[in-house]
Amino acid sequence: MRFVDSASVMVEAGKGGSGCLSFRREKYIPDGGPDGGDGGDGGTVYLVGDEGLNTLADFRFNRMYRAERGQNGMGREKTGYKGGERLVKVPIGTIVYDDETDECIGELVKDGERLLVAQGGYHGLGNIRFKSSTNRAPRRSTDGSPGEKRFLRMELKVLADVGLLGMPNAGKSSLIRAISAARPRVADYPFTTLYPNLGVVRVDASRSFVVADIPGVIEGAAEGAGLGIQFLKHLSRNRVLLHLLDAAPFEGGADPVDEFRKVEAELAKFSNKLASLPRWLILNKVDLLPEEEREASCDALLQALNWDGPVFKISALQKQGTDPLIYALMDALEEAQQQEAEEA
Repeated sequence: MRFVDSASVMVEAGKGGSGCLSFRREKYIPDGGPDGGDGGDGGTVYLVGDEGLNTLADFRFNRMYRAERGQNGMGREKTGYKGGERLVKVPIGTIVYDDETDECIGELVKDGERLLVAQGGYHGLGNIRFKSSTNRAPRRSTDGSPGEKRFLRMELKVLADVGLLGMPNAGKSSLIRAISAARPRVADYPFTTLYPNLGVVRVDASRSFVVADIPGVIEGAAEGAGLGIQFLKHLSRNRVLLHLLDAAPFEGGADPVDEFRKVEAELAKFSNKLASLPRWLILNKVDLLPEEEREASCDALLQALNWDGPVFKISALQKQGTDPLIYALMDALEEAQQQEAEEA
């Protein structure tokens, strides 16, 4: 399904039912007292996290969600029924804002988690509520209050363990195809990937992690150039970033060192948190280098980058060197999860 990153909707809770103005009327009881019941509360609108969804696409076609109105009160002290709740399913990782005030209402990070976005109206009171020692036949009842109405902006951040980072055409989509069942489009031109792709990498029957491939980052992405700023935020939830670099650029093509510095600068400009995430360097397309020059060429590139972090030399297209990368990632993620559990 096509990935949609954000959506705007209107939600409206149900109005509370009005109280009833009624008097008891029965044979042989000429002066029955008040018996008007209360109305029912209006229904409330909730957003509910659903792990089965991975897109906000449905909200492009249905932008209005209303809860049920509360029933009016009735005679014989009968209370109106409460309006039914409206449950709107959204993908896990959805952040919800009030579109008019830009206030962050909350985010949904667990399956089944609820977020109240529009409170139902309060019920009106029937005239029996106003009976007193001095007013035995009150002719007063109240209307239910209106339900809350809000305009929401929802943004979806991809929940993945590992994020793929790099310039357009660095081989990110090829890598996610090589290590998972995801099948993003792969072609020999920039911005082949227009939407984030998620892939589940299964190390064995009980061990797996999720990888996110986002559109390539170009210079100026933090200010909105290209597709970068729209999707850079997806990387903020990752535990590890894989920075892919084309180790065998065409003659006269872009300098890998220059491309590396540009992406690094965009990360720092966009978010300090993003820039501080663990980052591994992946030298891709090494199969295009002459075998006798491969090691020397990669070492020279690492020296030029002054890189001292983890590095892997792979060919995503040929699936060379991807297995050691997968196992190293799984070990690092399990170690990070264990550390988080101990700190908690």
